Amino acid sequence: MSRIAVIGSGYVGLVSGACLADFGNHVMCVDNNEGKIEALKKGIIPIFEPGLDDVVARNASAGRLSFSTDLGAAVRGSEVVFIAVGTPPADDGSADLRYVEAVARAVAGAMDGYRVIVDKSTVPVGTARKVRGWIAEELARRGAGIGFDVVSNPEFLREGSAVLDFTHPDRVVIGAESERARSAMKDVYRALYLGETPFIETELETAEMIKYASNAFLAVKITFINEVANLCERVGANVQDVARAMGKDGRIGAKFLHPGPGYGGSCFPKDTQAMARTGRDHGEALSIVETTIEANERQKARMVDKIENGLGGKGSLKGKTIAVLGLAFKPNTDDMRDAPAIAICEGLAARGAGIRAWDPEAMKEAAWRLADIKANLEFAKDEYDAMTGADALVLVTEWNQFRTLDFGRVKGLLKAPVFFDLRNVYKRPDVEAAGFRYFGVGQ
Repeated sequence: MSRIAVIGSGYVGLVSGACLADFGNHVMCVDNNEGKIEALKKGIIPIFEPGLDDVVARNASAGRLSFSTDLGAAVRGSEVVFIAVGTPPADDGSADLRYVEAVARAVAGAMDGYRVIVDKSTVPVGTARKVRGWIAEELARRGAGIGFDVVSNPEFLREGSAVLDFTHPDRVVIGAESERARSAMKDVYRALYLGETPFIETELETAEMIKYASNAFLAVKITFINEVANLCERVGANVQDVARAMGKDGRIGAKFLHPGPGYGGSCFPKDTQAMARTGRDHGEALSIVETTIEANERQKARMVDKIENGLGGKGSLKGKTIAVLGLAFKPNTDDMRDAPAIAICEGLAARGAGIRAWDPEAMKEAAWRLADIKANLEFAKDEYDAMTGADALVLVTEWNQFRTLDFGRVKGLLKAPVFFDLRNVYKRPDVEAAGFRYFGVGQ
């Protein structure tokens, strides 16, 4: 059992802290947002993540998980300190490390003995050494001869499946430079270590690179199948059959071979930008990653063209009402960061369309994410309310409840039976048999 402080109670910090407590550790989650901490103390979870509320409640009740705004007390009461603050993209695409630096210096100011400081935030290669330098500077300023280690321990959490991913990971990556630090991390993850989860021990830079390389590769895979889908539309092939056959090849695998409107979220857009920036900074341009970023933005814009062309061509969107189902970047989350729905809704509005939108969890987020087009936007009460009187239906995010639409009812609510299935949830023959004009991706 380890005593742990997790600094930053956002998505990564809260999931990590709660799950580490579930492993039997004593964890204090810290945040400078007093409102968030007070809400967490009352059991109110600030994000939508299936299963997280149960994990938080169970461990808070057991006394293993607590919340505080007092960083100093958390550091002094811990053996291992996780830094899990945000690293938003700067204007040049690089990761903004100002919050990481501020926390590192604050931790150094509070340390009263040896600590293991863990980078859990997604950070560029070389950040762990910067963290070590910032801590050393603060300790020198204090005249404190205190030992410490810095560890890189990247997270691999999928929003919507984060609790499962943390408690049943494919691997645990530990970048460290001392046996003391490695031993401390194995104590933190003892539940996984005893369960024979693969532990990959590396130096600091390698651990940091593993995170970026993993996310960039998945983004490339998504973008590749999207571009294949676009070609399929030109040549008369069906991308779903192509992807299914490709996925049977053990060297390729079926995961992430699902064409759609492009990737979004808190990880892939930010991490590909940061990795590309790192490559440019070191004179090793990552052309595949650079092209992936550009192609992903084109894919989002292409969806607007698809809808306009399907409704009659250039100018056909003006005065039309489009029902949009799904605003979050993926199901089982309320996260709209870089969601394809943003670009699609903005593109539709720019061409004169009105939008009636609904999402099971992201409506609060959408209210400010789509504020620039509020004159063209109306939020519906549910999926069927969104369709009422609309000229076409567009499915953007594949929530489970959108997989079993009553097409008889849908047809009666729409002005015209036109369906743009941007996630290929439905089979064309079934939808066309129900009397609809159907537009998928890559079909």
